[in-house]
Amino acid sequence: MAEDADSAFEWPVPRENPHLVGHEAAAGALREAWGSGRLAHAWLLAGPRGIGKATLTYRFARFVLAGGEGDGGDGLAMAPEHAVFRRIAAGGHSDLAVIERGFGDRGRLRAEIVVDDVRKANAFLSLTAGEGGWRVVIVDAADEMNRNAANALLKRLEEPPSRVLFLLVSHAPSRVPATLRSRCRLLTLSPLPAPALDGLLADAMPTLPSAERRVLGLLAEGSPGRAAALAEQGGVALYRRLIGLVGALPALDVRPLHQLADGLGGRDGVDRMRTLSELILWWLGRSIRAAARGELDTMQEVVPGEKASAALLQGAALDRWVGVWENLGRSFAEADGLNLDPRQVLIGAFASLQEAARA
Repeated sequence: MAEDADSAFEWPVPRENPHLVGHEAAAGALREAWGSGRLAHAWLLAGPRGIGKATLTYRFARFVLAGGEGDGGDGLAMAPEHAVFRRIAAGGHSDLAVIERGFGDRGRLRAEIVVDDVRKANAFLSLTAGEGGWRVVIVDAADEMNRNAANALLKRLEEPPSRVLFLLVSHAPSRVPATLRSRCRLLTLSPLPAPALDGLLADAMPTLPSAERRVLGLLAEGSPGRAAALAEQGGVALYRRLIGLVGALPALDVRPLHQLADGLGGRDGVDRMRTLSELILWWLGRSIRAAARGELDTMQEVVPGEKASAALLQGAALDRWVGVWENLGRSFAEADGLNLDPRQVLIGAFASLQEAARA
C-alpha cells in the first residue's frame, strides 16, 4: 500500500460480494424477466468501470443457479452462508463458467481475452448441467475480447444451448461487436448517486475525514471500484500534488516533480503510475470540457487550485489540448504494456503538458 494512502478499504471481489448499492432498478429488471418465464438467453450489462456491474452479474448468477431462490429488497439477494454462494465464491460451481483474461506464457495477465479463453467455456457448454438446472456463462469484460474470441462466442449466442444464460459485462459497449450486441438484451447501469457513494465510503472508511471523503467521491465519479483503487494508492494526496504542479505551468518546478517521480520506484511504482496517469487524463479531460462549455470560471473545484490549473486552457485552441489528451492516453497505455520506467513516463508527460502550455 502507498505510504500516503487515503485510509484504504478492502472492497470484496464481485464473486464474493453479497452487497449491491444503488442498482435496485437493474436488479428488479432481472428479477422481473426471470419471473415472466421469458428470460432472454443473453444480457449485456453496461456502464462505467467499477460501479457494480460484475457484482450484480454474480448476484443474478447465484439466483439463477439456485433455481430462483433469493430474498432481500431486490429479490436476488443470497446469504453468504448459502451453499451456492459459497461454491461460486470459491470458484467451484460446476454449472458456472467465467470467461476473462487469462495468463500468457510468461505468467503475466493478458491485455485481452483470447479465443482459448472462450474455448474453455465452449467445452463447459458441451456437457450437461451438473445439477440438472441452468448453466451460466459470465464474460468479464466483453469489450476485452479480441476478434477471434468474439467470433467464437458469437457462434454460441447464435445457437444457444437450452437453459444456458450468458451474462456479458461491458465497460464500453461501443467496443463490443454489433453482432454480439444485437443478440443480447441491454441493461445499462449508471454511476452511483453522490449520497449513495458517500454513505458507502463513510461505512467502509469511518476514520476518513468528511472533507477527504468528498474529494475521493468526486474523483471516483460514482464508482466504488475506482474509489477503492484511488484510496489504495493515496489518490487524493496524489491529485493535490498533481494540481500543484500543473497549476504552475508553463513554469515547471523540477524538484517536486522529481520527488513525485521518485515515489514511483519499487514494487508499487507501476500501480501508482497507473493511478497518476488516470488522474492526469481525468484532470485534462475535465478541464477541456469546462473550457468548451465556457465554464472555467464557474467550475466546482475538487481541490484548491484546480481552477488555476484549468486556466491554462482559457482562450487556448482546444483542439491542441484534445490532441495532448489523446497522445498522453496512448503514451500511458504503451508504457504500461511495455513495462517502461514509471518515473521517466511521468517526467515525459509533464514535458508534453509544459510544451502545450507554452504554445
